[in-house]
Amino acid sequence: MTLLAFRTPASAPAIDADSGTLAGAAPGPAPIAAPAPRLTSTVAKEYVHRACHAEVFLTGSEQLNDTTFAVTAQWPRAHTFFSTPDGTGHDPLQAAETIRQAGIYLAHTRFGIPLDHKFMMWNLDYTTLPNQLLIGAAPTDLTLEVQLLAQPRRIRTTVDFTLETVVRRGPHLAATGCARFTTIPDSTYQRLRRGRHDAGLPSASAVTSEPLPPARVGRLRPCDVVLTPADAPGSWHLTPDFWHPILFDHANDHIPGMVLLEAARQAANALSSPVTVTPTAAATTFHQYAEHDAPTMITARQTPGEDQDALTTTVTGHQHGQPIFTTVLTGHPDHR
Repeated sequence: MTLLAFRTPASAPAIDADSGTLAGAAPGPAPIAAPAPRLTSTVAKEYVHRACHAEVFLTGSEQLNDTTFAVTAQWPRAHTFFSTPDGTGHDPLQAAETIRQAGIYLAHTRFGIPLDHKFMMWNLDYTTLPNQLLIGAAPTDLTLEVQLLAQPRRIRTTVDFTLETVVRRGPHLAATGCARFTTIPDSTYQRLRRGRHDAGLPSASAVTSEPLPPARVGRLRPCDVVLTPADAPGSWHLTPDFWHPILFDHANDHIPGMVLLEAARQAANALSSPVTVTPTAAATTFHQYAEHDAPTMITARQTPGEDQDALTTTVTGHQHGQPIFTTVLTGHPDHR
């Protein structure tokens, strides 16, 4: 084996091996290293219950006091699902998803909820300001002020908490929201669900008719449509694509709440078609799990909103005649 010897050039100053200073130089204070720059990345996807890194919108958090937290987030300029049909704005549902992620993230990182615990979301309300959802020349950076309405209520291994959220884009208010969650250990969840935790993606729907045209529900791509016509006016079958990479980011034993919110928005548009309605606000109550193996009927009715140009749409979902969720949306028709 040949050893390569690296020689110091004759003109180079010698370095004292013990002190690390130039040989013969007067001793002085050690140089102070410049602080490392603060870099930005998304939080761990496990903290927001997402399988894909690209679907994580949160970038960090800071506790301000016993009940208030500052959470940072970023929305990409282009998203295959959370964008308006004309591509100029962020979808208001992205605010709802960000509020949902903030609740789960804080539960794991600030409230001590283990990662294997399951979450039940009972309510998710949001109100957005459309002017602050316009897509700019850079990704949209957001600051969320999240406040506990009360200290998490703990009953044995179950934790129940409600969070109010204010979303700002720079100094401007962009959205507000409120969500209530209950967390339970996985073992309790398995008993509650009676083996449904083993269910993977469900089989194809028994509904054989074609889904609604994308334009009728405010969508561009057929794969994003989750409604199929039913016999009664103002009623549709819930028929999402269970392989949809965003609505079904990971296998689950029930239909996720965000799919139901999307169904409500599409029902509002189907009812007002050919006019598109942008749901700037929605208040949703989840009554029970939406099962994969049960037919789901979506019904909607519209009434004039408090604003002269607004429409209020009440959407309900039923399985076997029992309500699974109710959403009241407020939106403004796009007459362009």
